[in-house]
Amino acid sequence: MSGQNPSQIVQDYLAAMEARDLEKAATYLADGFVMIFPGGVEFSKPAELVEWARDRYRSVGKSYERFDETVGEGGRAVYCYGTLYGEWPDGSPFEGIRFIDRFTVADGKLVDQRVWNDLAEMKP
Repeated sequence: MSGQNPSQIVQDYLAAMEARDLEKAATYLADGFVMIFPGGVEFSKPAELVEWARDRYRSVGKSYERFDETVGEGGRAVYCYGTLYGEWPDGSPFEGIRFIDRFTVADGKLVDQRVWNDLAEMKP
């Protein structure tokens, strides 16, 4: 993975997460990885996120508008922008919910993920 560009590493990780291939997703993470979601909720393993999200939505996917890369503290910062779509716990659909994810990539691994989205604002 270290030979890949940081944006591709992020895209591959997100694809594994969306497919719920948590074992594969974990291979992209550096030791000490942390993800921070709205409200300051923190996780270090993909399975923790999936368990937490179980009551928030039945399924979720991302439509990407773009990926931007820049120099960040401790590695390359990769921002991805787009919208979320999926199903609420009752099975009703949602779409068009804005999100931004910011990742730090160092030595071919994800160091952190910070998530901003409007999911809570749109929940029925």
